Amino acid sequence: MASSAKTISPPRNIKLSQIALPTEHGSWGFLLEPIIAGLVIAFSYSGLWIALMVVGAFLARRPLQVLVDQRNARDGTMRSAALRFVGLFSFAAAIGLVGTLMTSPVAVLIPLALALPVGAFQLYTESTKRGRQLVAEILGSLIMPTSAASIVLADGGTWTVAAAVYLLFAARFVPSILYVRNRLNLEKGKSSSMLVPAVSHIAALISVGLLALAGYLPLLVIPAFVLLLVRSIWGLSRHRKRVKAMKIGVWEVGYGLIVVAALAVGHFFEL
Repeated sequence: MASSAKTISPPRNIKLSQIALPTEHGSWGFLLEPIIAGLVIAFSYSGLWIALMVVGAFLARRPLQVLVDQRNARDGTMRSAALRFVGLFSFAAAIGLVGTLMTSPVAVLIPLALALPVGAFQLYTESTKRGRQLVAEILGSLIMPTSAASIVLADGGTWTVAAAVYLLFAARFVPSILYVRNRLNLEKGKSSSMLVPAVSHIAALISVGLLALAGYLPLLVIPAFVLLLVRSIWGLSRHRKRVKAMKIGVWEVGYGLIVVAALAVGHFFEL
C-alpha cells in the first residue's frame, strides 16, 4: 500500500479521494441501491460480475473528468494520478465484463448497452462543467437502474420483471432529485417549488402502484412510495425543520434503503 501511495501522488493539498471518488455523495445511493436490490432478489454469480463491471465503470468517471480538466495543466502530477485511476477502474470494469460474458448470455447486457448513449452525454456535460444541471442529473439517474435490470436477467428473470425493477428505481430517483434540489434551495432562501416534486412523486406512486397491482412488483413497495411522497410534501412545507445539506443527504440514503428493503421483503414473502 505504501508503494502504491508513492506511485499515485497528487499535488500538495489535493487528496487522492478528490481524484478517485465522485464528489456527489448522492450518486453513491443511485449506484448501490439498484445493485443491492438486484443481488438480493435475483442473486447469481453473473450478477456479481455485473456489479463489478458497473462499479468499475462508475468509479472511472471521476478520474476521467479530472483527466479532462487537467489536460492543459503545466503540472502533470494530478493528470498522471487520474490516468492511473482510470486504468485501475477500467480494468476492474473489464474483468466484470469478461466474467459476465463467461457466465451468462450476452443479452443480459442489453439494458446496460441501451444506457451507453446517455452515459456518453453525461460525460460530455461533466467535461463542459454542466454536470450539475437538472437535465444532466436526471439523465444520469436513469442510467443507474439498468444494473438491476441486467442482474435480474442474469438470474433468469423475464424482461417484464427486469423492466419493472428498472422503473421502480427510476421512479425513486427522479422525484428524489427534484425534491432534494428544491429542499436545498429552500434552506438557502432561494426560489423553490413544492408542486413540481409533489407531482413527480404522485406520478411515481401511481406508476409503481400499477406495476405492483399487476403483479410485477411486490405490493409492499406501495407504502414505501407513499412515505416518499409524504416526505416530499412535509420537507418542502413551512412545518419542516431546518437542516443542513449533509443531513438531507443522509436521510435520502435512509429512504433509499427503505425502498430496497420493501422490494426485498415483499419479494421473498410475497407481500
